[in-house]
Amino acid sequence: MKPLRDRIAIVTGASRGGGRGIAVELGAAGATVYVTGRTSRGAPAPDYARLLTEMSLPVIPGTIEDVAEEVTAAGGRGIAVCCDHGDPAQVRALVARVEGEAGRIDVLVNNAWGGHETLVGDELSKPFWELSLDHWRSMFDHGVRNHVVTCHAAAPVFARQQRGLIVTTTFWDRGTYIRGNLFYDLAKSTMNRLAFDVAEELRPHGVTSLAVAPGWMRTEIILAAFKTDEAHWRDVPPLARTESPRYLGRAVAALAADPDVHQKTGAVLMAGDLATEYGFTDLDGRVIPPFEM
Repeated sequence: MKPLRDRIAIVTGASRGGGRGIAVELGAAGATVYVTGRTSRGAPAPDYARLLTEMSLPVIPGTIEDVAEEVTAAGGRGIAVCCDHGDPAQVRALVARVEGEAGRIDVLVNNAWGGHETLVGDELSKPFWELSLDHWRSMFDHGVRNHVVTCHAAAPVFARQQRGLIVTTTFWDRGTYIRGNLFYDLAKSTMNRLAFDVAEELRPHGVTSLAVAPGWMRTEIILAAFKTDEAHWRDVPPLARTESPRYLGRAVAALAADPDVHQKTGAVLMAGDLATEYGFTDLDGRVIPPFEM
């Protein structure tokens, strides 16, 4: 009953948030998951001082080792690998290690995202001409570029295999402008186009590339912003529309297990729609409809 048994997956930026939810659900489906990111037990990720101050947090939550253990506890095999996905040499080494140890890559999830380095507080509502250009660094140099670098390193493996699935996590509401931060909207739109472009390039090789958008996820950072935790979020009315990161994880696991997933290549998909199509729920049993702005 493990549809992804013997599958090999890489989930980038998996120490917290959506990456963590995806890694654990792939593990629950039986996959071996290489859990990658910059935050390890020995060294927290840099560049989050402003976020930590804003959220009154002593350290950024989550580590790759924690999540690898969760993957294994869920029924898969978790392998923690410290990797800065903005560094091509580190990413090439990661891909070479996975191919060398496992012989292939079945699923790559591009999720490493640096936007939280600057997207805090009143930056969520200012007109773009009042925003700092530092957003470009966090969202493009530490966000979009991470995805490009990882695709660039992994694509030759997928092309040789003549199969595989590449998932780009994104945010999307059917083309609606994500009002409040031009840089965030632009970065997410670029990720969607990246998934489409990679699909076009790898289509002749039988490889699927698509983007998946969650709704409003109850990540560790969102919970901290509302001064609550996963056990008490229902006591906070503004969080009523949220979904757990595992909901996104179940969407990705369902796609990875679908033998006809290539029919979706190039598309931007929403977790709520995929829940209806594949018949999964969030952890609390709800089928949460696609998020709308």
